[in-house]
Amino acid sequence: MGLAGRARGHRHVRHGIRQDHHRRRPDQGSHGGRPLPDARTLTMATSTLKNVRFAGMATCVPKRVISNLTDCKPQLRAERERLVRNIGIETRRMAQEWQCFSDLAFDAAERLLESLEWKREEVDALIVVTQSPDYLAPATAIILQDRLGLPHSTVAFDVNLGCSAYPFALNLLGSLIAAGGVKKGLVLVGDRGASVNDPIFSDAGTATALEFCEGAPPMHFDLNSDGSGYKAIILPVGGHREPVGVQHLMPFREDENDHWHRAIDLQLDGTAVLSFSTQRVPPAVEKLLDYAGASKDEVDYFVFHQANRMINETIRKKLGLPVEKVPSTLRDFGNTSGASLPVTMTARINRELEAGRNRVLLCGFGIGLSWGTCLVDIEGAKFPDLIES
Repeated sequence: MGLAGRARGHRHVRHGIRQDHHRRRPDQGSHGGRPLPDARTLTMATSTLKNVRFAGMATCVPKRVISNLTDCKPQLRAERERLVRNIGIETRRMAQEWQCFSDLAFDAAERLLESLEWKREEVDALIVVTQSPDYLAPATAIILQDRLGLPHSTVAFDVNLGCSAYPFALNLLGSLIAAGGVKKGLVLVGDRGASVNDPIFSDAGTATALEFCEGAPPMHFDLNSDGSGYKAIILPVGGHREPVGVQHLMPFREDENDHWHRAIDLQLDGTAVLSFSTQRVPPAVEKLLDYAGASKDEVDYFVFHQANRMINETIRKKLGLPVEKVPSTLRDFGNTSGASLPVTMTARINRELEAGRNRVLLCGFGIGLSWGTCLVDIEGAKFPDLIES
């Protein structure tokens, strides 16, 4: 589940849910109403990968378009208009009932392999990063290894991560390549979490290809986690700590505005998410640029996770970035969780990225809480147009 960052208070959804689903020591605590620690005091996990080339990217979204302004109950129309002005999301993409995230990712991977003209037997690794797998077990990556016709020697596994996923995914696959055991690999990132009633989330599946290339420009990373804020964005039931029961499936009226909710739905503390995003992201970007010895002027594009207009504009202004360097897909695609960076790169700047060498800073942030930043030089990569499935 991704980072919605709604400017509403915490959803106090506790119907049928145990309150102690994660025990804490007396010295531990959730951020709750407390201010976050000063971001400047945190140790940033910076690293550099060498000889890893960004080879290409493909993105697939569902054909089904949901309008936040018209696809809602008439009594909610005025509220939705105000909401759209605040969050900046007019339309979203929603998968058909039969479509899984893996179906979208499969189409993206097929298109990317075709564009790269890679042979299937050349793919040494397949990593799937999602919070909406086909099954709790087995791993979706192993199923996709077979669907894509990749060899049995392909190492395939899943990673559970949401809106911050993309920089982590690049670092993970890139590390396998830099270590020498993998020459070519794919990482598939995305989720399926859209609904007609939730105005934030969209569905998407993406594929990115990395390969070993002697002398490729270095990739710089800054990856961070803060589990003390895990309750800020949480799906509290469905795991072993709180198995799903009948009581969790019953919808109930959340407030006087006719909002309905279920205990199995995502819970989000909008105030905590807003504070986390705007406090953590700007210093993380500054830190990575300093680590890489790069200035903002030397970066062609800054691509941020598409949370909502309020969060993203606050981050942009804090960093003093010009609008033309910060592409956005919020209006047309909403929050696509971990896929939002590839969706934005494909839908807004794919032609520019194919045309020449570009230095791109990528930043994802959200559930966990976690945030990751990557600085990568892209040249000669394949960026096929957006796929609709």
